[in-house]
Amino acid sequence: MKIQQRIAFHFTYQLIFFALLIVTISIIASAFFFQNRIDNEIRRNFPVGALQLIAQEASMKDGAIQISPKWDKFIEEKGMWLQVVRNDGEVIYAVNTTSHHALPVLYSAAELLRIQETRTLGAYAVYTQLNFAHNEPLLYLLGYQSAELDQLVAWIGAYGEQGMVRSDSLSFLDQQLRESDSYLQVIDSTGHAVQGIGNDAYLQKAYLPLDILAIQQSPSNYDTTIVAHRDSLSGMTWILYIPNEAGVPLKHPVMDSATRGLVWISVLILLLALPISIWHGYRYGQPLILFTGWFERMSRGQYGEVLTNKDKRKVFRRNGKLRIRFRLYKEVIESFYKMAHKLAQAEKERETLEKQQAEWMSEISHDLRTPLATIQGYGYMLESLPEQWSHEEMRVMGTTIREKGDYMLELISDFSMIHQLGQGDSIMELRELDLVELLRCSVLKYVNDATMSEYQFQYVGEERPLLVKADETWLQRLMDNLLSNAVKHNPPGVTVTVSIGKINGKACIRVIDNGRGMDEETLQHLFNRYYRGTNTEESTDGSGLGMSIAKTIVEAHNGEIRVQSKVWQGTKIEILLPC
Repeated sequence: MKIQQRIAFHFTYQLIFFALLIVTISIIASAFFFQNRIDNEIRRNFPVGALQLIAQEASMKDGAIQISPKWDKFIEEKGMWLQVVRNDGEVIYAVNTTSHHALPVLYSAAELLRIQETRTLGAYAVYTQLNFAHNEPLLYLLGYQSAELDQLVAWIGAYGEQGMVRSDSLSFLDQQLRESDSYLQVIDSTGHAVQGIGNDAYLQKAYLPLDILAIQQSPSNYDTTIVAHRDSLSGMTWILYIPNEAGVPLKHPVMDSATRGLVWISVLILLLALPISIWHGYRYGQPLILFTGWFERMSRGQYGEVLTNKDKRKVFRRNGKLRIRFRLYKEVIESFYKMAHKLAQAEKERETLEKQQAEWMSEISHDLRTPLATIQGYGYMLESLPEQWSHEEMRVMGTTIREKGDYMLELISDFSMIHQLGQGDSIMELRELDLVELLRCSVLKYVNDATMSEYQFQYVGEERPLLVKADETWLQRLMDNLLSNAVKHNPPGVTVTVSIGKINGKACIRVIDNGRGMDEETLQHLFNRYYRGTNTEESTDGSGLGMSIAKTIVEAHNGEIRVQSKVWQGTKIEILLPC
C-alpha cells in the first residue's frame, strides 16, 4: 500500500508538471493563433478594428485618458489623427492633430451628429467609436485623408449638376472609371439607383444597402472598396466602387511585445524540459536496468547475489540507507531480497528433499531386499531338504514368509496409492455417508483383531448420524493408516482413543494415543513423503508414506489435518472435514 501511494503521488505530481507544461505550450500556441486573428481582424476592419482596440485598451487615471504610446506611434506612422471627446464635446486626448489643420478642440452636438452621419470632417474621412467603459461616455474619432474620397468630392464639384453627373461629362468620366476598373453609382434619397457609370461588372454583384455598410466596415473581407459622399444640396449620394488589393496584415503594437515575451518563455521552457527529460529518463531507467540484472542472476540460480558490490554502492549509502533515487522502489527492493531468500530456502529444501528421496529409495530397496532375502533363503531350504524339517520349523518358516510377503505387499500398496492420489480428484467418488458409523466400524475391526490384543482401542462419539460427502474407501484407508501407525510406532499396552464430534460446523475426528510420541524434528517432517522418522528399526519403519497419504486423502476431501505430539506424552491427530 505504501509503495502504491508513493508511486501514485510521484507520478501524479509529474503528471501535473507535464500537464502545466502542455498548458503553457497550448497558451503560447493560442497566443500566436489569436495574434494572427487579431492582426487579420485589424487588417480586415482597418481602420474600424484599430479604433475598437484603442477604445478597449484605453484606461482612465485621475480623470485623464491613458492610451499606450505605441498606439500613438502607430497612428502617426499611418498619417492619421485621433481625438477623444468627452460628454460635453471637449477634446481630452489628441494624437497627431498638430500636423492636420482645421481640427476643433470643442465639438457641438450638431457637428458630432454630422460627423456620425457623413463619416467625414472637412477633407478627412472619420470613423467613430462610442465607449461606455468609464464613468462617462467617450467618443473616439479616428481621421485620415482618403485619396478616393478626395477624388469623389472633386468629381462631384467638377461633373455634378443637381446631384447627378452632367450628360456632357458622362463619356469622359466613364473612360476614367473603366481605366481604373471602378464604378460610380448615384442613388437618390429613397435609395433607388438613378445613374451608373464605369465597369458594369459591379451591377452583376447586386450590392444591397447592408452589403454597402458591411464593405465600409470590413473592406478586406471583400474584393471591393466603397467610398460614399452625400451631396447635402440635392440629397443625392455618390458611391464609388474600387477593386480592393489585399494588403499586408497590420501589427498590433501591444500584442507584438507580448508575443515576443511568449516566444522567449516557450524557448526557456523547452531548454529546461530537455535536461529534465534526460534526468527523468536516467532516474527511472537506472533502477529498471538494475532490476534486469537481478532477474538475470536469479534466472541462473544466484539467489545469494541479489546485488553485486558495484550495485550495492549505487543503491545504498555508506550508512546502509537507500539513496534518494531508489527510495521510490524501497518496497520493491525489500521484496526482491525476501523473494531471493525464499528461493534460496526453496533451493535448499529441494536439495534436501532430493537427498531424502535418494536415502528413502536406498532404504526402500534395502527393505525390499531384506524380506526377499529371507523368503529366498527359506525357499532354498525348503527346496533342498524339506524332509529334514519338523512341522514346527515348517510352521515358523511359513509364518515368516507370510509376514515378509505382507510387508512387501504393504509397500507396493503404498506405492500404488501414491500414484493414484497424484491423479487428483478423478479417483474420488464422493457420496453421502455416516461418518459415525464408519469410525465405529474402523475401531471395531481393530478391537476384534486377535493380533492387536495387547493394545486398547476406545471409541467416543455421538449416537446420532453425522453425514459428510466423502469417498468411503479412501476414508477407511485413512483410518487404517492412522490406527496402524498408532500400533506400529508404540509399544504394547498403549491406549488408542478415536472420537467424533462437530467444531464450527465441521466434522472433527480425533485419534489420540498415550504412547512414546514424536520429537520436534519428526513432527516437522511428519507429512514429508520421503521422511521416515529417526527410528530405523525394521519392525517399526514401514514405507514412510503413511502420513503423507493420510494428508493427501484429507486435502482431497477439502479437509484439514493437524498433529500435536511430545516425546513420551503421546500423540493427538485431529482431522476436520466439511459436513
